[in-house]
Order: sequence, then structure tokens, then C-alpha cells
Amino acid sequence: MRRYQNMLSLRPIRRFYRAASAPAAIASTTDTCAAFSKQPPKTIPLQESALSKLKDERDPDKLFALFKANAHNKLVIENRFAFEDTVSRLAGARRFDLIEHLLEHQKTLPQGRREGFIMRIIMLYGNAGMIKHAIDTFYDMHLYGCKRTVKSFNAALKVLIQTHDLRAIEAFLSDVPPKFDVELDTYTINIVIKAFCEMDFLDRAYLVMVQMEKLGIKPDVITYTTLISASYQKNRCEIGNGLWNLMVFKGCRPNLATFNVRIQYLINRRQAWQANDVMRLMQKIGIDPDEVTYNLVIKGFCQAGYFEMAKRVYSALECRSEYKPNAKIHQTMIHYLCKGGDYNLAYTMCKGCMRKNWFPNVDTIYSLLQGLMKNGQLGKAKMIMILVRNRIPPFSSAQLDSLQSVLSKT
Repeated sequence: MRRYQNMLSLRPIRRFYRAASAPAAIASTTDTCAAFSKQPPKTIPLQESALSKLKDERDPDKLFALFKANAHNKLVIENRFAFEDTVSRLAGARRFDLIEHLLEHQKTLPQGRREGFIMRIIMLYGNAGMIKHAIDTFYDMHLYGCKRTVKSFNAALKVLIQTHDLRAIEAFLSDVPPKFDVELDTYTINIVIKAFCEMDFLDRAYLVMVQMEKLGIKPDVITYTTLISASYQKNRCEIGNGLWNLMVFKGCRPNLATFNVRIQYLINRRQAWQANDVMRLMQKIGIDPDEVTYNLVIKGFCQAGYFEMAKRVYSALECRSEYKPNAKIHQTMIHYLCKGGDYNLAYTMCKGCMRKNWFPNVDTIYSLLQGLMKNGQLGKAKMIMILVRNRIPPFSSAQLDSLQSVLSKT
């Protein structure tokens, strides 16, 4: 396992954010002991009522006691929602002492020997912001007779990334795999690359991909798509385009998400025709565009003033059986039709949307009403206002007054 020793450029330093484990928020030792000294109620029978009572309980101490009383109740313990909801509500009440007691107790039970269960404990600690507890759980897995694999390593890594501590993340990647004989996988590098991109360490993210590939871990389409998207967002289009070419050269085929990232980049650069060409290329190689693809291309043509092309793309979407124009596409079309002065089509679309309870934003409706009134179409404007007033949930009084004022100007 020496191959991991020089995997990363920074010197390995094992340190974690202790502040992230929320020790300051944990109740005092006296209060904690008092809470634990309370005798929990007798175990509730294996009935749905146990789940119902957990869901309805609002007092943190009673919730803790109720969950602990059902520590062997598979109906409760194996219910992911019940487990996560209980920890989430205890964290919301800032009862980190109860979370620690509850989860540490769970480790000592038979389920603590299952890696999948310990992974859940790690993630629950992470969700509660108790990062050190989560990482310690990973390091102590052997104490519960639980074997570590890359799955539990990835769970701990995802939690550690919440700290945004670059040196701690790199140290964890360097130290842990050889220590516990863990073989990293593609999912590992995808976690790291996504995190580094979000932390604005794009160069380091790319370096991780290169170094992992040297170790025999092959990047997949998610790896490339993440890096391409981050490059485009940072206006480093040369790198994004280069990564696209590298991906194809390596025999990794772009998927729908990759194409949508590319189309988004082209639309942002006001290259609607090129975006449309990319969408056509997708169809030629057997990748069906989705609502996101169509919405981006429609928006691109509208922004460029090619409303007829936008309508044609919209019509092509309407003719498809698997996809239909959604609320966002309608809102995009209505917004730009109003900007382009096609109030009749905007009215027809808007009326259809509102009857499905899909409403454009107030500014778009205001613009549509102004256009209709300018064209002397008071009846259509009144129809829009009727639908506006029937919206569920309703617009605010100030918004309704603003829209009504357009009709009052006649």
C-alpha cells in the first residue's frame, strides 16, 4: 500500500476541526448525567405505534428515552427516516449530549457489527455537525467487530469534507488507506474532486484525478462532468474544452448531464446556435435531451432575439411523448415573449399555465398585463387577473394591488 504515500502534494497532517463537533453546545456533565440517569420507559411493542410516537414526540428528553427504549426494535432501528428524524430533531434542540449517548449505545448492539449500520452512524454524526465523533467512529470500527472497506471510508470522507479543511482532507486521504488496507475507488475521487471544486481548488481537483489514474483508479463520466462544469463556471473555458476532449480521447462517453453542462456554457456565452447544434448531436448519438436541455436552448434563442427558433424548439418538445414543457419552460417562454412584444402567444401560454397552478413571477405578469392593455385587450387582461386572484397559495396584497393598478390606468 506504499502507493498512497505520495499521492498528494501537501505534507500529511492529521488534524480535524474540533470546533465542528459542537462541544460548546453540549450540555454540562452534570445535566448530561442527570438526563442519562432517568429510567427509560418499558420497551414499546413492535407496532407501528412506536414509529408514530417517535414522530409525534416533541420533548427532546422524552424523544431520547423513547428511542433508547426501542434500541432492539428492528421496526424502529431499521427505519432510516425514524433514525435520521430523531437525530435531526435532537440536533435542532442542540441536545448533542443525547445524540452522542444514543449513537454510542447503538454501536454496542448487534447491528454495530454491520458496516452499513456504522456508515449510518457516521453520516448521522455528520448531519448533526459532530465531525470528530463521526471520524472517531470510523477509526474505532474494529472495536465493534466491524470490518472497514472503502464504503465506510467514503462515508467518513464525506463528513470530513464539511470542515473545508484542505490539509485535514488530504491527510485523511494519505494516511488512512495504507493504515487500514483500504482500496480507494472512483467514488472516492469523485467525492474529493467535487469538494475541491466547491472550495475553488480547481487545480488540485484536476491533480487528484491525474494522480488517482496513475494508481489505476479510472475516472468516470461523473469525474469529468464535475471538472468541466467547475471550469466553465470559473470562466476557464480552455480547461473545460480540454477536459471534454480528454474525456472523449480516453473513451469515456459524455452523458446527458455532461451535454447539459456544455449547453449551459454556450448559452451563457450567448451562443444559441452552437447550443442547438450540440442538442442535435446528442440526438444523433442516441442521448435524448430532457426538459433542462430544451429550456436552456429555448432561453438561448429568446435571449438572442430568435423568437421563431425558440417557438420551433418549444413545439418540438410538445410533440415528444416522454417529455412535456414544464413550469420553468413556460415561464421562460412567457418572459421572453413579453420582452419581444408577442403578447397574444404569451397570453395563451400564461392562461394555460395558470390553470395548472404554474405561475410566472410577478414582474412577468405585470409586463404581460401592460402589453395587453397597450394593445387594447382589456378582456384578456381581466382574465389574467381572475386567474391571478385564484392562485394557491395567493399572492400578497401588495402584489395583487400592483397588478390591479395596470388595469386601473385605463
